[in-house]
Order: sequence, then structure tokens, then C-alpha cells
Amino acid sequence: MFDLILRNANLPDGREGFDIAIRDGRIAAVERGIKAEAGEVIDASGRLVSPPFCDPHFHMDATLSLGLPRMNVSGTLLEGIALWGELRPLLTKEALVERALRYCDLAVSQGLLFIRSHVDTSDPRLVTAEALLEVREKVAPYIDLQLVAFPQDGYFRAAEGEAALTRALDMGIEIVGGIPHFERTMEEGRRSVEALCRIAAERGLRVDMHCDETDDPLSRHIETLAAETIRFGLKGRVAGSHLTSMHSMDNYYVSKLIPLMAEAEIEVIANPLINIMLQGRHDTYPKRRGLTRVRELMAAGLNVSFGQDCTMDPWYSMGSADMLEVAHMGIHVGQLSGIEDKKRVYEAITVNSARAMGLEGYGLEVGCKADLVVLQAADVIEAVRLKPTRLVVLKGGKVVSRTPARISSLTLDGRPEVIDMGLDYLPPA
Repeated sequence: MFDLILRNANLPDGREGFDIAIRDGRIAAVERGIKAEAGEVIDASGRLVSPPFCDPHFHMDATLSLGLPRMNVSGTLLEGIALWGELRPLLTKEALVERALRYCDLAVSQGLLFIRSHVDTSDPRLVTAEALLEVREKVAPYIDLQLVAFPQDGYFRAAEGEAALTRALDMGIEIVGGIPHFERTMEEGRRSVEALCRIAAERGLRVDMHCDETDDPLSRHIETLAAETIRFGLKGRVAGSHLTSMHSMDNYYVSKLIPLMAEAEIEVIANPLINIMLQGRHDTYPKRRGLTRVRELMAAGLNVSFGQDCTMDPWYSMGSADMLEVAHMGIHVGQLSGIEDKKRVYEAITVNSARAMGLEGYGLEVGCKADLVVLQAADVIEAVRLKPTRLVVLKGGKVVSRTPARISSLTLDGRPEVIDMGLDYLPPA
């Protein structure tokens, strides 16, 4: 007797017609034609069943604040930073918690159950840290929320940046962040990377730095981050987020940099939606795309994942908590249009992100946590193409969200009466 069985599921690795049995919040069997009873049976009907989506890079303290206290008229990164500086003194814990919980509701409906959020520690009040720590506890039954102490105005540049970050970590934020390219000088940026890696090593924590989020090819803090990762024994615990300057770097320099990053086992987190929107703003034509070198980094064996970064905040007025939208943009910006490319992009929002976040028990193997999503698509390539409805979302083997399938009814003479985009328009096998 199982608690729940998902029948006739297609799996991300291409296997079709499998049943997934769940008991006590864990996957108990993945087989064809399981002969057993269950408290609940869900027929996937030949649709994709996947581990849930993971967002390894987000700013939950700013989410859904669009229009407060005013709109970003230019839509640029610099005006967004200035606007956040205007909003930050007005933030209250209650408002931060309310917006974050609303976003988490949306995330669950989209099958997004794992989120790493950077938390601005530049305001010494640390109202952002207090709010997000409360949210982490509230959403724990349905979302695993990781928090990064992020000195958004610069670890050295902000008036009380060093002390505030230390206090945030003492409060229970579990990852050390940084933004070396936003310090006053390249040298201060280098020193911030060293100091923050030292803190992580002393406390036994992970590191996730906004690194070289600029079009400047001479912004090379990722080189320092990789070197300090090796120096402090942090291999496998350090992420470099954005890395957009790599898009503009000289190819010869990159041929040295990527092997160094691979040696340090740096986790690479790109943010396709925001990178394509905000980078290249000083260019006329041709305009740079801004996304880091995803294909080359993957080919070198680095773990590359994609983050959403922002949703309806001072930097990005769009977004919908949909990691498939992120993957869809990543395919276009990175020109990752091959069949294997698309599969790797799907991994960038699932298994790769889970690895970057250090998640345990994630996946579809027997014994993994029964965190699953049923999508209105036949396979991972179709999922990225269609950005389909998340029909059922499971957390710990329990249904936490259901959404009706998107089915269109037509009244056209001589044509089908019903269209299911997820199954009726499959490409040739």
C-alpha cells in the first residue's frame, strides 16, 4: 500500500510510461505497471513528471515592490540601484514578509519549490534579514528557502557594511555574499573577495557572490574568487553569479580563466532574463547580449545553473516565478538550440541548480524526497518550448497545487473541437 501513485509518467531522461510510487514522503518505486493500491492515484497520461524547479539566484526582499516609491523610467541597472536606495529606508518588516509570502504562493503554483534569495544587508537596521528569516520559517513546509547575506552597496563601500554582514550571519543567514565589482576600486573589490571567503571558511559556510555583473571585460573578480576558493579550501561551496563580463573578455584570457574556475569547482549561476535586459545598455550597435559563456563553461565541466534574479522589482518589471521562462530566454540568448543543448538547459533549472544549492534527496531515484511536478508537456524539450501548465505539484508526497490543463475548445467547421497544446503539437520523433 502506497500513499500516492503517479501513473503513466514520462521522465526527464526520456523514459516513458513509468509509475512513481510514494510512501512516507519519499519515492518508493519507479517502475512500469506497479501492481499496488494507493491512497491517491494521479494519472499523468503520458505527460512529463519532473523534480521541482530550483531558483539558485533571487532577490526576495525586493520582489513585487514594482512602483515603490516610483517606477524605474529608464529600465536600467543603475536607476534600479538608485531606486532601491530610495525604497530601502521605507521598508518595514511587515510589508517585506507580506510581499515575500505572496511571491512564494506564486512560486508553488509554478512548481518552484527551492529558492536561494540574496538579502540586502547594507541597511544596518537589517529589517530585510529579520523579514526573510521569518519567511524562511513560515514557508518551510512547502518551499526550501536559502538566504545569502548580501552587502548590496559593497562590503567595504557601505558605511557599516562589514559589521552588518557579520550580524546577519549571526542571526542565522547561512550563505556569505558579496559584490566586488561594486566596491570603489578594483583593489577593494579584490580585498572584499578575500575577506568574505575567509569569513565563509572560518564559519564553515557557502559563498555566493554577484561577480562581474558588468560589460567591462577588465572586471575579473571571478579570477580572484576562484583563486581564493582554492586557497581557503572552499571547493564545491562557492558560486559566482552573473559573470556577465566574461561575455566581453578576450578569448585568450578566458582560455586561462575557465580551467581555473574548473579547478576551483566554481558553481556558475547565470540569470538570462536580467542579463539580457540590463547588459549592453551603453552599446550602440552591435549590442552585446551580456549572458556569460554558458556553452563553453558547460563544455569545460562546470556546473551551470540559471536563476530568475528578479520579479516585478526596481530592476525588472516583468517575471512570473516561472523557471521555464528563464530557460526559454537562456536558449535564445545563448543560442543553445540543439537537442542536447535544450536538455542541458532544462537541467540548468533543475538538477544543476539543486547541486549548486547543495540540496539533499533531490531527484527521481528511489529514496529521494517526493517533491514532484506534473507538466502539460510530453518531455523536457517541449516543456521549455511551451512553458506549460504545472498540473500537479507535490511536496513531500502531498499535493500542494493543482491547475486545470490548458485545453482550447474550437468552433471551426471541419476542424478539431479541442486542442491540447501539450500533446497535440509534438514535433516528429
